[in-house]
Amino acid sequence: MSTDTFDDVWEPLRLAATAALAHSYSPYSKFPVGAAARLENGTIVSGCNVENASFGLTLCAECTMVGAARMQGGGLIKEFYCVDGNGAILMPCGRCRQLLFEFSTAETRLMTSSGIKTMDEVLPDAFGPRDLDRVAASPADAS
Repeated sequence: MSTDTFDDVWEPLRLAATAALAHSYSPYSKFPVGAAARLENGTIVSGCNVENASFGLTLCAECTMVGAARMQGGGLIKEFYCVDGNGAILMPCGRCRQLLFEFSTAETRLMTSSGIKTMDEVLPDAFGPRDLDRVAASPADAS
């Protein structure tokens, strides 16, 4: 992939994820996170982490980003980028990898600290909607 193509694909996502940091609500961890994705239709959506005093109710940046995508009409993720408060690439937690998988395609790519990876590379053998469809199509024998 040429540098121009790389920059055209990933730089707008890096900038959107970094801009999302300004909206982070992270008074407890002091660890702001910004995330951005390009959807299949070319729209870029972003999100930030939103903490809560009860900790367990904290929303990761990926959660608010997916919510923003749904509010704008939905669509599946084509590329994804996440940054920490210093603007360094940040790998999504396991919960968020599962969330991203739900809204991904077979071609979805993520920027990671070790380079560009597919969704299958960051969450191998994932459980998702296709599994539910498969079970619904052939229910277990009830006898």
